[in-house]
Amino acid sequence: MKKEWLLPKEMIEGFRELDVPTVSDAMDKLKLQGGLLGIKPVLPDTYICGQAFTVHYMPCGTEKGTVGDFIDDIEAGEVAVLDNGGRDYCTVWGDIMSVYAAQKGIAGTVIDGVCRDINIIREIQYPIYTKGTYMVTGKDRVYADSINEPVCVSGVQVVPGDLVLGDNTGVIVVPRIHAEEVLTTARRIAEVEDVIMGYVKSGMDLKEARRLSGYHTLQTPEEEL
Repeated sequence: MKKEWLLPKEMIEGFRELDVPTVSDAMDKLKLQGGLLGIKPVLPDTYICGQAFTVHYMPCGTEKGTVGDFIDDIEAGEVAVLDNGGRDYCTVWGDIMSVYAAQKGIAGTVIDGVCRDINIIREIQYPIYTKGTYMVTGKDRVYADSINEPVCVSGVQVVPGDLVLGDNTGVIVVPRIHAEEVLTTARRIAEVEDVIMGYVKSGMDLKEARRLSGYHTLQTPEEEL
């Protein structure tokens, strides 16, 4: 990864302490789009947090390319973000890549498309988020035509180095140029929600707890308040 892409480790660790819905609310407040519709965890209770390494796929024509040689260039802690155009008729990730990625310390994989070999992925508990599963290989059907260039997943642009977070709720992408303000905003929202939870556990009515904390405007942009 190019040095200018790197986010401070403490910033990434800060995001790691947050859940995806809280970050989504912070993105709303800052008028940023990042939720990846239809992308779901293949395995429950896995979590990803890391900067994006992006790959774009094209259908094969008379010339055929490869589908997975890029993996040697992904660094530990990064998230592989694969733009396969939402294709559900062929896969671009399976068991060998999952085992290798886990050994390298890659944080996880996000695919605008499908994956296969779920038995092995489940066995090693590799974090992968996709639009589903299918058994047919992508070899001779699609090829990787660009590496670490902006891609699109579920209508959301993902730039190399953007921060990718995923949990049981789904996946959200935080533009790296806005990462600091998103983290600050998300932490404030998390603090307010902790206060609400304390009120509720003490016996307060939820309506009153929300009123006291300003819950209904947590995600509202400042200029709209």
